[in-house]
Amino acid sequence: QVQLVESGGGLVQAGGSLRLSCAASGRTFSSYNMGWFRQAPGKEREFVAAISWSGGSTYYADSVKGRFTISRDNAKNTVYLQMNSLKPEDTAVYYCAARSSWLRRNRAEEYDDWGQGTQVTVSS
Repeated sequence: QVQLVESGGGLVQAGGSLRLSCAASGRTFSSYNMGWFRQAPGKEREFVAAISWSGGSTYYADSVKGRFTISRDNAKNTVYLQMNSLKPEDTAVYYCAARSSWLRRNRAEEYDDWGQGTQVTVSS
């Protein structure tokens, strides 16, 4: 099990950028594949991006491809989500999550551990 804490959310104008961080506790962070999800009011939790334990593989939702970048620093037990060219429809609570397998990496139900979320609001 790993404990996750997100930070970096806030209010930004459309076209702006934010970088989210997810700090993990535990010495086994480098063995976990990590994902970012988001949930807007009244909507289901939605996959955003995933990164393999080594950082060598990444995977993105079509809606964010080319605008968002997921990365990780295993020495700092942290995963990041760089968000550029933000749109009002990106407004949501963003969550990071951890799991052991790389399969079905876009499925929220496949992740074992979750952070508490950080709010991102993009104004038009």
